[in-house]
Amino acid sequence: MGGNPDARCMIASALDHQHLADALAQARLAAAAGEVPVGAVIVCGEQVVARAHNRMRGDGDATSHAELLAIRAASQALGDARLDECTLYITLEPCAMCAGAIVLARLKRVVFSAWDDKAGMAGSVGDVLRHHKLNHRPDVLGGVDSEPSAALLREFFATRRNTTADA
Repeated sequence: MGGNPDARCMIASALDHQHLADALAQARLAAAAGEVPVGAVIVCGEQVVARAHNRMRGDGDATSHAELLAIRAASQALGDARLDECTLYITLEPCAMCAGAIVLARLKRVVFSAWDDKAGMAGSVGDVLRHHKLNHRPDVLGGVDSEPSAALLREFFATRRNTTADA
């Protein structure tokens, strides 16, 4: 897949794999609800402070991406808009909207699974997360445990294409 080599130079820890598995479980919840299967988990220290999955269709809100919902929940749980000691785990490389929110929330670290060659803003299409002109740049690790997340997305969209073709 695509992506930025800078997002691949760090090594994923056992905890990274564990939290990405948790995010993948969230993505499966999204798929079961007919949503694009993306899940997110935010961890501060060793504590999970937020879990979320895409809810755009259910909420009727284009901003109900897993990352934004998780950031909102973590900020509320911690009582602070700045999540500068937290790590965000996501099953898909963040889009421009989510990358902007990640920077504004000042997340310390972002770990994601599947690269998004069409909209990813952590190295695939652009790199908002590490743009040199921004005042905050989280550490980024991409492509970790990518196949299960990528497979879930492929299956979801193949099913949607087949359903549309049958109609």
